[in-house]
Amino acid sequence: MRVYLAPLEGITGWIYRRALHECFGGFDKYFVPFIRPNQMGHLSAREKKDIMPEHNQGMKTVPQILTNRAEDFIRTAEKLECYGYEEINLNLGCPSKTVVTKGRGAGFLARPEELNRFLDEVFEKCSLRISVKTRIGMEDAEEFLRLLEIYGQYPLAELIVHPRVQKDFYKNTPNMEAFSLAYETSRSPVCYNGDIRTPEDAKRIAGAYPEVAGIMTGRGVLADPALARKMKGGKSADKEELRRFHDMVYEGYCREMSGDRTILYKMKELWSYLAPIFEDSAKYAKKIKKAEKCAVYERIVEEMWGKLSLSDR
Repeated sequence: MRVYLAPLEGITGWIYRRALHECFGGFDKYFVPFIRPNQMGHLSAREKKDIMPEHNQGMKTVPQILTNRAEDFIRTAEKLECYGYEEINLNLGCPSKTVVTKGRGAGFLARPEELNRFLDEVFEKCSLRISVKTRIGMEDAEEFLRLLEIYGQYPLAELIVHPRVQKDFYKNTPNMEAFSLAYETSRSPVCYNGDIRTPEDAKRIAGAYPEVAGIMTGRGVLADPALARKMKGGKSADKEELRRFHDMVYEGYCREMSGDRTILYKMKELWSYLAPIFEDSAKYAKKIKKAEKCAVYERIVEEMWGKLSLSDR
């Protein structure tokens, strides 16, 4: 079973990925949160740090691009090739309204003929392998029929399908009929993404689709950093591993960011997913949420590690 880390904007940056890889492993590919090409053609400081080879050593890393302009995609791909990348991913799945209203991410799916022309140009001019991460439409799963026709015209490295429409965001049940259609008809390898929270979820997908190219998980890993390892038959995380993982992430943010507020914003977001891994963690989660200084946060976490046991998972 090939397991991929989903790109989650603002969360799975290089500091998080590095700690996840060194402490738990289990992933065959790590997808980098999207690069958003700008008018000047420059990568932002965050984007540069995310893709620097020294920050991704030992990991199969795939940068993701969010755009609806072929020239921007091609120009960014050329920059990424200079960094040594061989594969890039096109984001056609982001459901955020600020992205969708500009016709990017899942919003691009509402313009199938424009998308077709985009793909025609990038596959003609781009020398890197291109995979696509897609939803099944904007409003209705029926839109996926035309989208699959378009994807079928191009030699995609992989078609990663999150079987929800944009308006679902992350609610409602994944449309497995739509995923089955992609699995059965796609000329390209098909990967599944959506609601993989436990090894059993992954086994169910692998059992129903034995030739699936990979299984991608994002929020499930935030709640259980050892999930990919467990999906491959490995052990659950223990407290020592979780402490090392936490410390690597926290120290990385302290080193790279300035200001307690900025650092704690990142850590509070992490704990919003991770806290339930401990028994009776609600009191500490509330304290973490209220913390305004790193020194206070550190005392809370130290007490938490000392007093709480891991929940049964």
